[in-house]
Amino acid sequence: MIATDAAVHPYSSGNSSLLRMVITARELGFDSVVSIGGEAAEEIEGVQLLHGVVLSSGNVQDIRGQIRKAGDGKTLVMVNAGDYSFNRAILNMKGVHILRHIERTHKKSFDHIMARMAAERSVAIDIDLHPVIHSRGPPRQKVLQRYRDLIRLHSRYGFPVTVSSNAYSVLEQRSVRDLVLLCSLFGMEEEQVGEALATIGKLRSGRRPVEVVT
Repeated sequence: MIATDAAVHPYSSGNSSLLRMVITARELGFDSVVSIGGEAAEEIEGVQLLHGVVLSSGNVQDIRGQIRKAGDGKTLVMVNAGDYSFNRAILNMKGVHILRHIERTHKKSFDHIMARMAAERSVAIDIDLHPVIHSRGPPRQKVLQRYRDLIRLHSRYGFPVTVSSNAYSVLEQRSVRDLVLLCSLFGMEEEQVGEALATIGKLRSGRRPVEVVT
């Protein structure tokens, strides 16, 4: 089973070169990574490299236009979540595969109706572990609770889930084992984490081009 870190940020958006981050990912147990920005390539040092783009706007029409520009069938298009109506529009948008940063939005921005829509349209919801690792106190507890809620919905409705370190340097990357332990903090079992790490590969083998919404 292929394990993919669903988001790393190499130079120039991050602080480490793409080559260093790919080699580090391999040493940490990953078979593939999604590089946000950076150069495009199919494989580096035996690691499958997937190219991703993050789209961030509260305007649905802006996102639709950006997806048309970036949706070449190879690029993973990522869009940041927003309020309820925005997320609903994104879930209904053709070609969208991953919705990210739900933890930054209001609790009611993603409910059982959204969960059912994500499952029906095979739209994955990303679990970004960066705030779990780097936040402290109440902000961290809030993120953990949002992820607990998401996992409960995932267990009931079965929408796809991805897991990302969202690392901006090699110092922020974590091993597959670390991800399993971190995800256990909000109720994900090891088998669920393994399935989430394999989600990108399954989405890419589907009929639609893979696109990531953050």
